[in-house]
Amino acid sequence: MASIQLDHVSKAFHMSRGRCVEAVRDMTFEVGEGEFLVLLGPSGSGKTTTLRLIAGLEQPTSGTISINGRTVNGIPPKDRDIAMVFQNHALYPHLMVWQNIAFGLKLRGLPKSEIDQRVRDVSEMLDITKLLTRLPETLSGGEQQRVALARAIARHPKALLLDEPFSDLDTPMRAQMRVELKKLHRRLHTTIVHVTHDQTEALVLGDRVAVIASGQIQQVGAPLELYENPANTFVAGFLGWPPMNFARGTVVPERDGFIFRFVGAADTAHARCLRCQIPNSIAPAMAKHVGNELVMGLRPEGIVRVLNNASSSTGTTVEAIVELVEPTGPQVHVYLCLGGWRCVAVWPRECAPAVEERIFVRFEMQRARFFDAQTGKAIALAPRSQT
Repeated sequence: MASIQLDHVSKAFHMSRGRCVEAVRDMTFEVGEGEFLVLLGPSGSGKTTTLRLIAGLEQPTSGTISINGRTVNGIPPKDRDIAMVFQNHALYPHLMVWQNIAFGLKLRGLPKSEIDQRVRDVSEMLDITKLLTRLPETLSGGEQQRVALARAIARHPKALLLDEPFSDLDTPMRAQMRVELKKLHRRLHTTIVHVTHDQTEALVLGDRVAVIASGQIQQVGAPLELYENPANTFVAGFLGWPPMNFARGTVVPERDGFIFRFVGAADTAHARCLRCQIPNSIAPAMAKHVGNELVMGLRPEGIVRVLNNASSSTGTTVEAIVELVEPTGPQVHVYLCLGGWRCVAVWPRECAPAVEERIFVRFEMQRARFFDAQTGKAIALAPRSQT
């Protein structure tokens, strides 16, 4: 097992006509021994470049990369004892599966008996023993991915780097491979850095998740911590599907505490409906932001349908018009309009309303998160009671 540290690492690519593209900017994070860390972000965010920097396929423009406390800047990939699985599998088409798995072991000069044993062990582990005499072109996408993993694992590397390994698989196979990879990590206890743009994959697989945007780390933490307490609006909007609902507004004092009053077209159309009571548990923190423009974020599950407009001790009840209902199996995504402000809720299919129906919904304000409208950074709040 290996620990991996990136300390203020940047990587710039010099393009034609003097242009310079900074793919990674001042990146600092650590992967602990035996940890499964997921690098999550949209296309072009710098995830793969970061992985290639760790592997030694790229050299940083600035900063240091360390493995087990040893700086590896300038050390070639073969001397880092790290295995990488690429997005396109990169299997040798003219070699049978057995030969593909054994290829790297032969290059390292291992005895034939040890090579045979390693190939057998990893084949049984990944349930590909029956494929050993077949060529890659005869395998399905999932089988090819298992072979690529087997080739990497057979080396017994200190760390395993995975570059969107499931991106070419269909949905059922992706789900199956996620389960297999998680089980494999429990068995091997190998340090794994996994790159993906799929948030579900990140939340399911990672011990921790590092969210990346524009070459910079936005937040690193346990999956549910990032989901519940995002550091900024990018993390809040990128994690979760449907994404978090956002609304701009201001904090206004009222007789019994504070309210969040929506601003813009929504506020002028239905001012009475779009005034949300700030819970007492966070009122002291919100008092510091009276008059400032903020962004309120509320997850779709924080919007609950109610049968009447009765007041609630746990949230704010408002009237809404149903614009669209999307069935997704056991749940429905319900798109709502509240006086010009649009949001989406996730409910059991038994609660599905009709399109254009007027209904009442409750905002569970204990679940709301607030962000600075200018910087997008989360506002620190007092601990919340569970709802």
